Formats: sequence, structure tokens, C-alpha cells
Amino acid sequence: MTQDSRPVRSVARKRRRVLAPSQKYEVFTSILTSSATYRELAEKYDIDPSTIRTICKKAKEGAIDALAATPGRNGKTATQLELEQARREIEKLKATICEQAMELHLERGKDGWD
Repeated sequence: MTQDSRPVRSVARKRRRVLAPSQKYEVFTSILTSSATYRELAEKYDIDPSTIRTICKKAKEGAIDALAATPGRNGKTATQLELEQARREIEKLKATICEQAMELHLERGKDGWD
């Protein structure tokens, strides 16, 4: 016990393990080919099985984005193309709102906004 009557914890924290990209690729391909289980890989690399799932999820997303890139568009992903389209739509809507505000102002005059 310490002076303020709280128990002292002596729990050692496990050091965070960072895998190299080549190791992450090996983990992903091992899961993909069913040559090892999550548990086996977790023990081999001394990481949590949830980390294996995260590695596989990110690898799958990265592969899908890379395959979805449209040729001739500087390799933009589907997400980037959707974002650009959404930004164009927002600009178009802003312009429409400004036009409508001007028309309303001309029709009602400044006093009609009170």
C-alpha cells in the first residue's frame, strides 16, 4: 500500500509489437491461402489475433482500392472519384442557393427579409 492507502499495481504492460510491411503481407497471404490460423500467426509474431484481423481488413481494402482505380485518371480510387463528384455537386448547389437568394432579394427587396 502507498501512503494514500491505494494498492500498488505491479502489472507489467506488454510492449507493443510493430510488424514490418513484408511481415504484414506474409500474415495476409497466410490467412488467404489458409496455411495458418489466426492463433498460429498471433503466436508466431507475438501479436493479438485482433491485429491479424485488422491487417487482413486493411490489405483487402487496399487491394480493392487499387483494383478500382480508373485508367487514365492518375490512379484515383473509387472513393477519391466519389469525393470529387460530391464536391462538384456541393459547388453546384451553392451557386443555385446564391441565385435563389438574389432573386428573392430582387423580388421582395431588402425590407422583405425582416
